[in-house]
Amino acid sequence: MRVVSFVGLALLGFALPLAAQTATESPELRAARAAWQRHPSNADSIIWYGRRVGYTGAFAEAVAIDTEGLRRHPDEPRLLRHRGHRYISLRDFPKAIADLERARQVVAGKPDEVEPDGQPNARGIPTSTLHSNIRYHLALAYFVTGDFAKALPIWAEDTRVAPNVDQRVAATYWWVLTLAHLDRHTEAKAELAKIRADWDVIENGSYHRLLLWMKGELAEEALLGAAPSALERQTIGNGVGQWHAAHGRTAEARKAWEAVRATGPSAAFGYIAAEQGLARLTKSR
Repeated sequence: MRVVSFVGLALLGFALPLAAQTATESPELRAARAAWQRHPSNADSIIWYGRRVGYTGAFAEAVAIDTEGLRRHPDEPRLLRHRGHRYISLRDFPKAIADLERARQVVAGKPDEVEPDGQPNARGIPTSTLHSNIRYHLALAYFVTGDFAKALPIWAEDTRVAPNVDQRVAATYWWVLTLAHLDRHTEAKAELAKIRADWDVIENGSYHRLLLWMKGELAEEALLGAAPSALERQTIGNGVGQWHAAHGRTAEARKAWEAVRATGPSAAFGYIAAEQGLARLTKSR
């Protein structure tokens, strides 16, 4: 297996923050590597090693690990789901869609399962499942490439079957944006009407606030907290840009997305969506 270094990622346009670099040899990564070395054919060992490597920002290396895993375990849905995610990180959307579509086919009709968090939220409560993550990442891949028609029914399904508020908020956020991009504003408004400010959201607070803003219950100035992280700025900035773009306000969309791009290279979904939105605006000139 060829290992792609941080230098290789830099050539792809990524810059890893210091925190990600220092996490490279975290205890969790060392343990995952050791487990993989002891049991290189074990699917769980392969999956967790790939996940831990991916968390450092070494996305191409994570893809290589998952690819080797799929050679040993063809059509393992968890490997397809995680490799699909990392293909999104690398902006290789056709390969991401191929993996995630295949994963969706493999799990169709099978029981769902909670997907353990590699980076737990503040309460240590996992909020997603294997099936929901396959749907989420697949719909996102379609969304960022502008294929809103294909993303729409997947977001709708994800919202309908969401087992908790966090999943419902995330899926509804992207679903509403997709409806708006398809000029189905009446339907988008109907979904926004269901959003409540008092929901107990664990880890999708930015999406929740954006939904309340789109609904008209929150001022734009209140979207960001007192000391927002780069991730929060990217998430909020992209959401504002997407909403403006879907309503024909291209100047406002461009301004919001340029602010996201100014935060620096990132593999965050908000950054990728803003980046691709700007590319579509440029092509439409």
